[in-house]
Amino acid sequence: MSSGASYRDSGVDLEAADRAVELMKAAVVSTHDERVMSGLAEFGGLFCLGRGWRNPVLVSGTDSVGTKLKIAFMLDRHDTVGQDVVAMCVDDIVCHGAQPLFFLDYIGIGKLDPEKVATVVTGVANACRLAGCALIGGETAELPGLYAPGEYDLVGSAVGLVERDALITGASIQPGFRVVGLVSSGLHSNGFSLVRMVLLEKAGLKLDQKIPELGRPLGEELLEPTRIYAPALLAALGNGVHIAGLAHVTGGGIQGNLCRIIPDGLAARIRRSSIPGGPIFALIQELGKVADDEMLRTFNMGVGMTAVVAPELLAAFVDSMAAQGHQVLELGEIVEGEGPKVTIE
Repeated sequence: MSSGASYRDSGVDLEAADRAVELMKAAVVSTHDERVMSGLAEFGGLFCLGRGWRNPVLVSGTDSVGTKLKIAFMLDRHDTVGQDVVAMCVDDIVCHGAQPLFFLDYIGIGKLDPEKVATVVTGVANACRLAGCALIGGETAELPGLYAPGEYDLVGSAVGLVERDALITGASIQPGFRVVGLVSSGLHSNGFSLVRMVLLEKAGLKLDQKIPELGRPLGEELLEPTRIYAPALLAALGNGVHIAGLAHVTGGGIQGNLCRIIPDGLAARIRRSSIPGGPIFALIQELGKVADDEMLRTFNMGVGMTAVVAPELLAAFVDSMAAQGHQVLELGEIVEGEGPKVTIE
């Protein structure tokens, strides 16, 4: 028997990688339908679009969970972050009216723990089913020395499809159109560096500490998964509700994202009183003495997605979203004017 160095000696365990694949296989396959042409052994994920498309456009998006993962590490809980990475991607591409087709994930980890990785990927697969897309590929890379013990990174990419003449770009937005918001499930996956600094480092709160204002332990609140809006928005579009513009509220808040879809010569006027906030945002603002402007440009403040619709379609949009379990908030309207694309007054 050779006494020379092995890959395992360097920190890479190929047997653990094989075990991780076996543990996650059932969850991954559960997202597949007849359009998926590949299993877990191919070098690339194979997906057949099928017939019925006239002039399709592919829409892609990629994102990560970010430093919200630090909370998962501290609690050693890994079953929710998969939904975060899926939501961050599919809720981006649905802003163009795209139906999510398939998803790919990437996990970089210092020492491969098959059970932990399988838990993360099962969460990804569960979220893919919620989003209506297939998990057809991914990569788990064991990278000794690159990550702290027990830590990993989670990144994903989504690909969707929309007919060219159904693309949502914001170009049809007109003065008088209403700006509405879909209520978020909380912080979603943005601003966690500030969250950790304020709540954990400065205020000294503990993740297992029950916070009266929240009605549950802090850690549960912080790990609340990002809400997936894509299926409900696609249902509204399928019911004939024309949406002139969509903006996923992530880093940069409402202003930093809604401005990306407002045509030149127009502006969105948002009422500050219409932005709900919520207990977790109030807690961060109070304990950190964070200025309101800083809160608005860091967090979603209770609005996870914004939409711009014609006034005569507002009721139909609200009804369609309610039927899918989403609350709609009337935030403001589109006006003529140069200067800032979005103002919150």
